[in-house]
Amino acid sequence: MAADTGRYRSAVSKSKDPSGLLISVIRTLSSSDDKQDRETEKGRLEEAFEKCDRDLDEQIVQHYAELTTAIRTYQSITERITSSRNKIKGVKENLLSCKMLLHCKRDELRKLWIEGIEHKHVLNLLDEIESIKQVPQRLEACMASKHYLHATDMLVSAVESLEGPLLQVEGLGDLRLELHSKKLNIHVVLIDELHRHLYIKSTSRLGTKNKDKNQGPTGDTSPLPQLDVSSLSTPRKLMDSSQFSTPGTTSMRELQAHHEAREDPDVHPEENTQEFMGVLIKGLAKLKKIPEAVKAIMERLEPELKQILKRSTTQIADHAYQRGENLATESQPRLLLELLELLFDKFNAVAAAHSVVLAHLQQIVVSPNGAQEGIKLYEQADVSAKIQTVLQVARGSSLPRRRNAR
Repeated sequence: MAADTGRYRSAVSKSKDPSGLLISVIRTLSSSDDKQDRETEKGRLEEAFEKCDRDLDEQIVQHYAELTTAIRTYQSITERITSSRNKIKGVKENLLSCKMLLHCKRDELRKLWIEGIEHKHVLNLLDEIESIKQVPQRLEACMASKHYLHATDMLVSAVESLEGPLLQVEGLGDLRLELHSKKLNIHVVLIDELHRHLYIKSTSRLGTKNKDKNQGPTGDTSPLPQLDVSSLSTPRKLMDSSQFSTPGTTSMRELQAHHEAREDPDVHPEENTQEFMGVLIKGLAKLKKIPEAVKAIMERLEPELKQILKRSTTQIADHAYQRGENLATESQPRLLLELLELLFDKFNAVAAAHSVVLAHLQQIVVSPNGAQEGIKLYEQADVSAKIQTVLQVARGSSLPRRRNAR
């Protein structure tokens, strides 16, 4: 019995597990032989319990403040957790309620969304209509200032809008007809401007060249020795390609091949003739009038060259009259030479201008739109052939007068 009691005490002192202690007590009580042993064991248990109770009270007294703080903290945490759970529960309920309400209002919300898109589209159309109503005035201003590329862009865009999204707007019928008529006729203005720069602007600085050249330092206007016109080169020789290639013509073509014509609203458009002709070609391309432009160039080429011949002849005659020379006398060969030199200079400038135009036209042809339209261009050889024809006319009309003078 004493041995069993010792084993129990050692088990109680070593074991830290309450379940193990309980099992040890049950085992000890079960192995007791009589009631006295059980009473003895009970007394020991009561004594141990009282000791534990006293130790617990002492620990509580010693750590009362910490224990109170821990209990309060625990209570606060518990309250917060409970409050958070309640809030989360409320949020879940609200979300479920919103989901249900949104599901019920889905069709109405979709209808309002579609109406919003429609109103936005209507506002955009109203803004576009207000902008298009101002196109005639702005177009007139651009045409007056010769900003043709901007005018063409604005006109083409306005007509596309009037014949597209705004086609059903009845109040724009008159404006649609007006702008459509302008679009059909504006290319005529561009072609006329192109010809003015090809034949007039390009030769405008050559007016006094021969006059200054033929006057000596003392202003002597005595006639030069007579020139045998029959000794002049043939027209074919005069039209050698090198005769009409100004310095930089090839580089200009290469430059135009890599340069896109642009229009600066702050600069006078005619300040640079080459760029201005590029702007005109680009405007004609936007109007899809390149075939008409090429046709007009070919049809008007010889008449324009003849006009240059006529103006040059008048110019030489006026200069001779100012110098007091008689056109029917021995001065005729020298005047013919002056005329041919002036024609060479002017035709050279015209050929160079055509090379610039052809470079811009080539850009249009190689573009996808140009390839689809099947645009066919004229060639520099066509210009040379027409110049040769006009030179033959000039030479032929002068030779009879030379024979009559003899």
